[in-house]
Amino acid sequence: MAQEYPVDDDQQARPRRRGRKLLIGLVVLLLVVAGLLVVADRVAVGVAERLIAERVSQEISNQGAQSAPPDVEVGGMPFLTQVLDGRYERISISLRDVQASVEGDAVRLPVLDVDARNVRASLDTLRTGQGDVVADTVDGTGTISYESLAALLKRPGLTLGEQGGKLAVSAPVDILGTKFTVAGTADVTVAKNGAVALRFNDLDAAGLPNLPLARTLLSNYAKSISIDVPLPDLPFQLAVRKVQPLPEGLAVTADAKNVPINSVS
Repeated sequence: MAQEYPVDDDQQARPRRRGRKLLIGLVVLLLVVAGLLVVADRVAVGVAERLIAERVSQEISNQGAQSAPPDVEVGGMPFLTQVLDGRYERISISLRDVQASVEGDAVRLPVLDVDARNVRASLDTLRTGQGDVVADTVDGTGTISYESLAALLKRPGLTLGEQGGKLAVSAPVDILGTKFTVAGTADVTVAKNGAVALRFNDLDAAGLPNLPLARTLLSNYAKSISIDVPLPDLPFQLAVRKVQPLPEGLAVTADAKNVPINSVS
C-alpha cells in the first residue's frame, strides 16, 4: 500500500497567492492602459479644439470683424472613437465681444454662441484637409448691446433697454420749441432680408400739448427711429429666426441645416 505524505498548507497556498498576484497585476495593467487612453483622448481633444479656434479666429478676421479668442469645446466621449467613426456629437464655439461694421456703423455682440450637432468628417478629410466637413444642424445665439443699437439710430440722448419683455426707448425731443422726454416701446421682428426690424408705435411724452401738430411731430419722430437694422454676416450660414429683448441686450436666435463648416464664412 502506497504511503501517503501530508500536504503542506503553504504548498497549497502558493498557487492561490500566485493566482491572486497575477489577477492584481492584470487589473493594474488594465487601469494603466485605460489611463493612458484617457490621457491620449484628452490630448487629442485639446489639439482639435485649438485648431478649430485658430480657424474660427482667422475667418472672423476675414469677415472684417473682431472678437476675443474663441472658446471651443468638442463634445462626446470618447473623442478618438468619434475620429475613427467620422462623426462628432457636438462642437460648441463661444465668441465674446464680437464687433463688426455694418454700413459704416459698428455693431457689437457681447456674446455669440454657436452649437454644431452631428458633425460628419472622415479621418482622411481631417488628415489631408480635403473633403467636406458637414454639420446636420447649427444653432447660434447672440446678443446685440443696446448701446451699439442706440448708436445706429443717431439720436443724441436716446437710450434703449428692456421693459416687460419689450424694447423700451427714452429720448429728449424738441416739439414746438419745448424739450420733452419721449418714452415708449417698439415691436421687434425679423425682416425678410434677415435684418432686425424696429417699429416704435407706442410713444408718448408727459406734458405734451394735446394738439394735432404736436401729435404729428411725435408720430414723425417715432417713424424716424423705426428702422431695419442690418446685422453683420453670421458664420456657418446662420439665418436669424427670432429676436427678443432681454435685460442684457437684444437676443438673436439663428440656425442652419446641413452646413459645410470647412469654412465659417
